[in-house]
Amino acid sequence: MAQDTQPASAMQPLLRLIRLPNFGIAPKIAALVLLVIVVLTLLAPWIVPHDPLAMDPLVRLKGPMEGHPLGTDNFGRDILSRVLIGGRLSLAIGIATAIVAVALGLVIGMVAGFFRTADAIIMRMMDALMAIPSILLAIALVALNGPSVGSVIAAITIPEIPRVVRLVRAVVLAAREEPYVEAAIALGSSMPKILIRHLVPNTLAPLIVQGTYILASAILTEAILSFLGAGVSTETPTWGNIMAEGRMFFRIKPELILYPGLMLSLCILAINLLGDAARDMLDPRLKKRAG
Repeated sequence: MAQDTQPASAMQPLLRLIRLPNFGIAPKIAALVLLVIVVLTLLAPWIVPHDPLAMDPLVRLKGPMEGHPLGTDNFGRDILSRVLIGGRLSLAIGIATAIVAVALGLVIGMVAGFFRTADAIIMRMMDALMAIPSILLAIALVALNGPSVGSVIAAITIPEIPRVVRLVRAVVLAAREEPYVEAAIALGSSMPKILIRHLVPNTLAPLIVQGTYILASAILTEAILSFLGAGVSTETPTWGNIMAEGRMFFRIKPELILYPGLMLSLCILAINLLGDAARDMLDPRLKKRAG
């Protein structure tokens, strides 16, 4: 019975996170801000006042006016429409990157942590990837594959995988020495059953926290790549592309960078605050210190 109770207890921090008890005021505000941003970007195709790609040279670089609440850019395109539509792709790339990086990092980290023969090979490969600056690696991968959403997701995901692998490996190395794992091995449990039933639950809590940081980092990295011209096609509105186009007119119309930059900053700040709150809630050592 001991080997069944331990995995169940390992799920308790995750259940506490899902119920969201006793969140401080900052995480609550962050959750509200992030919810508003997500809802606005999801509903953007139905609520934006104009086509984000429609040009009207007669109203180029205008301030707030009727039909254009935030004004227009250098091509006469509506800024509000472009910021909201651009947020859809920026968030989608961030979410896809976080999911893929966590999933691949979990599998590779489990193998590295449980099988000693594969550990050295896998970790040397991860160390080699981490030795390359992530932004330079991302730019190189996008340059090789061309500017597309898939290329950007792959370019941002690959540098994030080693961090997840190291995290999962550390958890598995500690958990595999526990009596309930040794008991499962002695009873002849299959390797997939041991990994899925006894080791994966121990990694869920730290992976949730790590996933929030990867999400924020991916959104920021996508904006950096787009700003440098190494992201998705410049014709596709994203927060990074909008700021890249607006930098030429920053002196006469700073709103071209201000509005997408503000949305980007609020989104990343909200995600990081929620990640910190999740870490404090899921780490029992931090709760003891606070108590």
